[in-house]
Amino acid sequence: MNQQGETDQAPRPASGADARAATAQAGGGDGRLQGTPRTRESFAQSIGLGVITGAADDDPSAIGTYASAGAKFGFGLLWMTPIILPMMFAVVYLSAKLGQVSGRGLFHVIRDFYPRWILYATLIGVCIGNTIEAAADLGGMAIAINLFIPVPVPLLVVAVALSVLALQTFASYTVIRNVFRWLALALFAYVGSAALAKPDLLMLLKATFVPRIEFSQEYLAMIVAMIGTSLSAYLYTWQSNQEVEEEIAKGRTRLSQRVGASEAELRKARKDVMVGMVFSNMVMYSIMVATGATLHQAGRTEIETAAQAAQALQPLAGEAAGILFALGIIGVGFIAIPIMTAGAAYDLGQALGWKHCSLNAKPSDSKPFYMAVAGFTAAAVALNFLGFNPFKALVWSGVVQGLSTPPLLLLIMLMTNNVRVMGDKVNTRAMNVLGWATTAAIFLASAALVATWFM
Repeated sequence: MNQQGETDQAPRPASGADARAATAQAGGGDGRLQGTPRTRESFAQSIGLGVITGAADDDPSAIGTYASAGAKFGFGLLWMTPIILPMMFAVVYLSAKLGQVSGRGLFHVIRDFYPRWILYATLIGVCIGNTIEAAADLGGMAIAINLFIPVPVPLLVVAVALSVLALQTFASYTVIRNVFRWLALALFAYVGSAALAKPDLLMLLKATFVPRIEFSQEYLAMIVAMIGTSLSAYLYTWQSNQEVEEEIAKGRTRLSQRVGASEAELRKARKDVMVGMVFSNMVMYSIMVATGATLHQAGRTEIETAAQAAQALQPLAGEAAGILFALGIIGVGFIAIPIMTAGAAYDLGQALGWKHCSLNAKPSDSKPFYMAVAGFTAAAVALNFLGFNPFKALVWSGVVQGLSTPPLLLLIMLMTNNVRVMGDKVNTRAMNVLGWATTAAIFLASAALVATWFM
């Protein structure tokens, strides 16, 4: 039995798309013929999915990493952003494609097609990483809010967690998706912060397209951190589950209704993901520009959190830049934290075969799933009350995410080349080249991370 309570065996992955096309041809239902254009509203919603994932990639923990890179090395790591962009596109698009074609979330696919030892080993790493990173983000958000509201940080941690949990529990998936789309706009604050920092444009162009390599431990460790942060494992599960939730929202609650995707749907997904990843990459670039042009130039090279960066920017780039930086942290935190906690609940529910494992389901119909969301949220809050420094929690989260990401991406590559899972929608040669190159880069980054411990 699968997560929607369906007992029939999954058909070949092409059949769902064929059935929807046949329905559309007959003039009924919401089936889509290959090449049939969507309405403007549907297109806007589709674009929103990639932007949501891109925004979640720039969570408060990632903002802290990019701010630290700019403060410590100035513009010295800007050349990494155009290199990371195609890697980001590869991992998120493959996750979207997996959800669209298989009709399942990532861990649902692992459970149906791979050995249990792979399922549970991967599950443990991802759930621990999501929880620790959600805890770090809660702490970072609370500190940022404290810049505007003089309330004790522990109380703000609890208030933020309860607000996020209420949204996940009582709002429909459609409402949650639309809230996330609007909150994603908060990240444009970093573009504003970069502009207010008044960087030298000639220096920016040179730093962006002419790599400057330093063979120091700190420099190499920051490259590893940037790759690991921008390709975090929670993005894969969220994107695949988001595609499934979109199908369920359209009434396709049974697996046999969701399986399969037309070429037109996959083209739309590629465009959607590319928009989201360009957006995310632009934010990464802007953060490093803002901190590189101000903090690095002023000798403030040690920044541990995004909130510290926001405070430090105010006297150097003006109060407006500092406020924009802090607002970006708060806005994206309200996207990233529920994505991490709900993502962990998706993974757990799919691994254990729970019914109605979906944000489209009512809490009364999916008690285990919503209890898991609440449990992961409570664990993230508790970590903030155990005396852990949010930045140190971020470091350990990065370690766990960094070590769990390579095997998970390896699984995604195997899945999207598996005819049993994908039918005739297995990866093209070009997608395989990009995907395997990204997988190799992530494995190398993780190996380098381990090497820095011994150095």
